[in-house]
Amino acid sequence: MSEELEKIIKEKISADHLLYVSMKYTKTCDVMINLIKRWKIMMDYAFDGILDKAKKKKLIKSIPDAPRLKLDLLKETFKNNKELIDAIEIFEMFKLIDILNKTKEGEFRKGVCLRVTYKMKEIPINLDKLKEYSEILERFINYTKFFLLSK
Repeated sequence: MSEELEKIIKEKISADHLLYVSMKYTKTCDVMINLIKRWKIMMDYAFDGILDKAKKKKLIKSIPDAPRLKLDLLKETFKNNKELIDAIEIFEMFKLIDILNKTKEGEFRKGVCLRVTYKMKEIPINLDKLKEYSEILERFINYTKFFLLSK
């Protein structure tokens, strides 16, 4: 297994623990924010791994240094890949989680909700939304494994 894939799996395990164990018992918005940050790190590793592999496969000529350009290159190169495009869409919000306007509601309860203002819209992030993100990321990581391990 490649070093990149190992890093991705390690982050995924940590994120899964936050989602399925920490969230279950604490139900706080801080845990949600930490989970989103963990997912962001995992996706960063995955995007870098995909770009490296795409370069080796001669799908792209070079890998830009700027994060924005990397995402644009991924969007262009893999525009027909739903798993990757869906992941990039949520990643773009995740990477801004520290600076976005956030409101915490119902902490320590089942209805815990982190309201995030992103692109002029309020996005309620609750347990169901986290599960939805988790499913998108599960498909993305499965695709990433497939792509990184392919010849």
